[in-house]
Amino acid sequence: MELSIVFLVIILIFFSPLILGLIFMGAQKKINLKHTNSSLNKPGFVGYCWTYFFFSFFVPIFRGEILIGVLHLIFSVVTFGLFQLVIPFLYNKQFTSRMLTSGWELSDTEENMQIARLKLGIGN
Repeated sequence: MELSIVFLVIILIFFSPLILGLIFMGAQKKINLKHTNSSLNKPGFVGYCWTYFFFSFFVPIFRGEILIGVLHLIFSVVTFGLFQLVIPFLYNKQFTSRMLTSGWELSDTEENMQIARLKLGIGN
């Protein structure tokens, strides 16, 4: 009986950043982006980055930000993993903001774009 309670507490502590992120920031939401010059489409994201919580520095690498992924790996090693507890709260906003400042624009339903504007802190 005691072992199962200890196991439950350990699991709860491990997943507490994920639970808090989902409560305070909401689930990760995909927002379509369109490049202004080439008309290419690419997804952006807002909300808590649960993918970063589980897959860490691989997320920026898979999204095409190799240098950012390497920097995140270095920061994670230097901070003994504490960096990985903080960055899921920030990464989606940083990624989408970088996209929007490099020639991409929101290209989704008006409802989704309004959610993105609110979570990214940008005006209409």
